[in-house]
Amino acid sequence: MALVGRAYAGAPARRKAKALQSKGECAVMIAREWKCRVPEAHSAGFTGYLYETGIKDSSATPGFLGAQIFRRSLPAKIELTLITYWDKLESIKAFAGNDISRARLYPEDEVYELEPDLSVQHYEVIEHQFSAEQRG
Repeated sequence: MALVGRAYAGAPARRKAKALQSKGECAVMIAREWKCRVPEAHSAGFTGYLYETGIKDSSATPGFLGAQIFRRSLPAKIELTLITYWDKLESIKAFAGNDISRARLYPEDEVYELEPDLSVQHYEVIEHQFSAEQRG
């Protein structure tokens, strides 16, 4: 089984986190998790489309701190998990609308025969570390 993950974090988010760490403060972070399944034949195309829609739109929203996309193989399908990181719930509302428990879907999702989760989960991030070699 091949597991693949990608991460994206904007420079402003990294500067903010480093500033808080240098003051000995803990940065509050909220993780937003959304999952979908897509036929293997559409996996690469949908992943690119996900960057052009969900990642692009969320990263342009104030309060966005970063994102990761995880991929795992299922029988005849690929499951993708998108986790975006935010500074506060109000920032998520600016991206997703007032009902932050609903997934933000896009008109051309159906072209990829997407099976999206219609709801998302939110988590308080209580620990996050990456080795020095993995930091951007």
